[in-house]
Parts: sequence; structure tokens; C-alpha cells
Amino acid sequence: MALSKEIILQATNKGMGVFRHYIPFPFQVGRNFLNPLYADKNASCNVFFDRRNDCYRLKDFGNDDFSGDCFAFVGKLSGLDCNRPAEFMQILERINNELHLGLSDGKDYKPHSVSSSKHTSDIPAVQTATSVPLKKGRPYKVTQRNFTQQELAWWAQYVITEKLLLSFHVISLSRFASENREGNPFYFDWSEKEPMYGYTGKQHIKVYRPLSEIRFVQGGNIPENYCFGLEQLPAKGDLLFVTGGEKDVMALAAHGFHAICFNSETSHIPHEIIHKLSYRFKHIVLLFDVDKTGLEASEKQASCLSAYGVSRLLLPLTGTKEEKDVADYFRLGHTSEDLKHLFLQYLDTLYRETMSALKSCEVDFSNPPPIAQIVVSVNDVPLGTQGNLLCITGGEGTGKSNYVASVISGAVRPQGANIDTLGITVGENIHQKAVLFYDTEQSEVQLYKNINNLLRRSKRLAMPEYLHAYCLTGMSRKERLQAIVQSMDRYHYQCGGIHLVVVDGIADLIKGANDEAESIAVVEELYRLAGIYHTCIVPVLHFIPNGLKLRGHLGSELQRKAAAILSVEKDDDPAISVVKALKVRDGSPLDVPLMQFAWDKDIGMHVYLGEKPKEVKEKRKEDELVTIARDIFTHKHFLTYMELCEQIQTALDVKERTAKNYIRFMREKEIILKEPSNPNYFIIGLIA
Repeated sequence: MALSKEIILQATNKGMGVFRHYIPFPFQVGRNFLNPLYADKNASCNVFFDRRNDCYRLKDFGNDDFSGDCFAFVGKLSGLDCNRPAEFMQILERINNELHLGLSDGKDYKPHSVSSSKHTSDIPAVQTATSVPLKKGRPYKVTQRNFTQQELAWWAQYVITEKLLLSFHVISLSRFASENREGNPFYFDWSEKEPMYGYTGKQHIKVYRPLSEIRFVQGGNIPENYCFGLEQLPAKGDLLFVTGGEKDVMALAAHGFHAICFNSETSHIPHEIIHKLSYRFKHIVLLFDVDKTGLEASEKQASCLSAYGVSRLLLPLTGTKEEKDVADYFRLGHTSEDLKHLFLQYLDTLYRETMSALKSCEVDFSNPPPIAQIVVSVNDVPLGTQGNLLCITGGEGTGKSNYVASVISGAVRPQGANIDTLGITVGENIHQKAVLFYDTEQSEVQLYKNINNLLRRSKRLAMPEYLHAYCLTGMSRKERLQAIVQSMDRYHYQCGGIHLVVVDGIADLIKGANDEAESIAVVEELYRLAGIYHTCIVPVLHFIPNGLKLRGHLGSELQRKAAAILSVEKDDDPAISVVKALKVRDGSPLDVPLMQFAWDKDIGMHVYLGEKPKEVKEKRKEDELVTIARDIFTHKHFLTYMELCEQIQTALDVKERTAKNYIRFMREKEIILKEPSNPNYFIIGLIA
């Protein structure tokens, strides 16, 4: 029966059987999964039933080049083009053979179901080699013998021991008998001058006669996808070599490397085996002979298998008969460290650009970096330093904009002037570096009014040349960030550096504060700019925080990146605003004083009212830790000391030392208690 597309679809439940066989993991129709045809990172493809064409198809929403029916899928696996008739027939034959459909063996066809292959990327690879059709084998008979000391000495020059030989199912033979192509019997006998070894499989043997004119003969049913060393591989690994021969595989194994080989360097390397191995190993490297045949074969195979990240490594050998493969490499005295060094040189070539970029980021302890100057602090606790972000957050109408203006006032005040900066200390801008203020929310009229107020606070009659304020409400969100980046670069050179940057409304630089990708990108960009220009950037986030945490993806990213976070909130008395620390990189935010400020009608601006009483600070600390304890013990009622410490570190983004101080405080206030029946565990206290 002639193979056709329609016959295959009829035999495989409209193509579903083909997908089940070749996709190396279970899947559900219509449910997204990672495309196994390439290094997919997002589950954005699925198998669905195409009613129009009456067959199952694979749809890849991330890369439509990999969408198609089951024939296109097998074609991609095999490197064949469905649009070429000759190659399409090869695809049909492969499906027929590997699914054992029996559609072209001359028998009457009857539709039957195709069982799905239960592969996973971690299934021992030996199963792959035995699940493929077998070549029609020749009958053979072998007589096994014990390894002689002379034979073991020969193998030992490659550091291959008897134990290793046995682990790879290699035996010594005294006789091998079989038939030639014409069916005539022949045999080989062992002798000291012509030893004989057998690479044995379940239904076949490959005979190796290293010192004879006829070096290799085969007997039995050799699998089409014969692969030596597959059975000995670990479930996961870093580096896998694909070599030209069995002896090379064992020589590499003897030196601590993982390796496999196929029937010969010029034989077809099955894509499905490499595909599965690419999930198990970080690097798959061709390590063929360096003679003319090996060099040509490795170049061709590397090109064919490039989709799986397969590369090739060339050994520094002459390529002669005595010096061409990795076994010769070790026999000549090279060590495993030498081979690792060769591979490291390959990685240096592969990662040249990345490593060059990293070089400038490497910490040099003999040349310590300059100490970052403090730009903003409270009671000698650094909040904003050069190269870092200081986030200010709070809800609408809390006095946040006026508080931000006081920070700018401190940065532009005349040298030696004593002004009210609402409880914070701002480093003097002695060298008159640029101070940049970008507002994305208020109108130009309101911004002008705010600038006038901050100049009065700073005791200046006019704007200094190095202060630049911009109203960005007329720009698109994309243009705003670009304007900030480019103007910072301009003023860095014009003013000999940047002292302080304020972005009032960071959320207005992106589409939405809950867009994870954009949130990460904008915070990383501001953090990068702070490092480049050795300045402190103050992003203002118009959010009401939830306890000690900021909300949304933008808030979470600022929580990770900012050196400190201050929240401006209304007090119980609505005329008073309170500034709380939500995060302090080097210390505990709950130990930073609560600062107060309010509007003074007589002088027409906000004034500092001092710190909240110590009792209020302690009460705030207790309330916050009660809330944290409730959250932590919601998921698990019993925690060890270390588990509790880790949970607090994660919840509050604090260091271990600070978390332990919190635990001590929580025990003193009976927010947490030791479990009566097991003092190794903590439980939540009655107060919480």
C-alpha cells in the first residue's frame, strides 16, 4: 500500500497519535505547553483540533514558524521540508516506521489505534535506543573469554579499567562467527596479535578488532538509532560530549566526563535523542576525530543540530592515524584538566562579550571603590546615597509633594544656610552639581507654585542655574522616560555631575503599576542611571502602602531595589502629616523615628513638628509586627526559629540580624510564644 497523508491521518487518530509519540511529555488538547522544537521559555503553544482540515495541529503563538500539522512537526524534528515531495515522503516513511503502523509492507490495511509514547526528558535514554525499528540483522555466535593482563594493559593506556569495560558491557572474545551479505559463513579467532572485543547489546553485538585490517564487524539486530553510552548517562548533567567511537566514550568516562557515540561519525544523529538530551545537559559538544573525515562530519553535524545548541570542539592533535581522537589525546599524556581548559577556552569565545562586560563589574579588593556620599539622612541613618534610589510614597493629600520639595530645598540651599527640611538632613551641594526635578502629574501652574515655595524654603530669591524643573504631563509615557534619560546625560556634563534627581510620579512613566515587565524595566533603568551618574534618584510613588509593603509590581520592584522607602501619611489629627520608614537597607525601619510636619499659616509653608514620642514609635512597631505575625502563621501554625527568621526576612525585606531583633521584640511583647509541648517551635501569641 502506497503511503499518503490521508492514510497516516486515518491510522493515527487524525494526527494525534503522531503528536503523542514525538512530544516528549504528556499534554492536554488546548492546554499550553513549552514547544519541544526549540528552547522555549514561555508556554505558548498547544495541540488543537482543526475542524476545517479535519486533523489535529500544533499552534505556537510565540513563533508561528513552528505551527503546523503532525507532518510539519516531524519535518522540523528531522530537518525535512514538507513542501518538497521527496522529503515529505521521507516524513511519511519515518512516521510509518517509528510508530510501527505497517502501512507499506504489502498487507491489507486495517485502522488501529496508536498508543502514546510515555517519554519525559528524564526517562533513561536507553529506552529511546530500543524503541526504534531494528535493521534486519545477521545471525552470529560469540565465544567469550576473560580479559588477559596484556589486554587490560592495552586499555589502561586510555585509563580504561576492567570495571569500566564491564559497566559498558564490553567483553573479550575468543571467536566471532557470522554470515556475510551473500549468506556465506565466516569467523574470526582471537590471538595475541589480533585481540577481539565485543560491544554488546540486547539483540546485537559490535565487534572491535583494534589491531586488525578489518576493525569492525556487526552481528544481530543493530538499532537504527544505535547510541553507545546512553544507558550510562545520569539523569541531569552539565557537559555531554558526542564522540566518534565507543573507545572514546569510555576514555572520556574514565576521566570523569559524560559521553555517547553513534554508529560512526558519518552516521545520522537522531534529532529526537539530541532533543531529549538538551533538556538534561547544559552543553552538548561534538568531539570528533581531527582527521579530514572527522572535521567534515563534525562541521556538518554541528550545523544540522544547531537548533539544540550543539557545538563542536577541536582537539589540538595532528590528525594522523596515531593522533586523531580523544582516546589518543589521553594516551599522549593529556589530563582531564587539559580537556577542561580546552572547553573553558571555548566558553571564553562563546561568552566573550558577556565576560568583557562583567570585567568592569568585578569587585577588586586591592582597589576599593570610593565610599558613596550620603545625600539624604535622618539622625545619621543614611536613606539616600550616591548610586541608589530613595523612594517616597503615600496617598493623595498627605503632604507628599511638599515633603519632596523640602528635599530639593536642602539640595539647592545656599552654602551654610540653615533651613527647615522637615526633619531630614540633605547633604550640601557644594560643587553646584545639577539638581533635576521631573513632575509627571501636576500642571505647569501648580509646579510653578511648588517651585516658588521650595525656593522660599531654601532662602533663595531666584532659581540657581543648576536647578532644572520640568512638567512632563504633556508628553507620552514613553517620551517621558526618554526625556529623563537624555536630559540627565546632558546636565551631567554641563554641571560637572548630578547631585539629586526627583521623579514625582514614577508610575506615569509606564502603562500601569501592575505591569510586571515594565515595572522591572523602569526601576532597573533608574537604578542604572543612579549608578552611572553617582547620584541619588528619588522616585515618588503615589500609592498608599499596605503596612511595611508597597503594592503592585512597581511597588514590589522598588521594595527590592530602593535603599530606603519613606511613607508620608496623615496622623490621627488630619492637620498633621507623619513620615514613616518602610525600609532602611542598613538597619530596621521600625527603629527610625516617626517625623511630623504641618502647615503654618503665619509663614505660609509646612514646618517640622519634631519626632513622635518613643511610646508611639514602640506602639507602631508592635502593631506592624502583630500584622506580620498574623500573615506568617496563617499558612503554618508551627515554625522553628530559623523558619520564623526566614519568613520575617522575606516579608519585610530585612537582613537576618534585623529579623532576629524583631523575633526578640515579638517574644517580649508575647506576639509569639514557644509551643508548650515542643519548645523547638513557635506559635502565634494571644495578643495577635
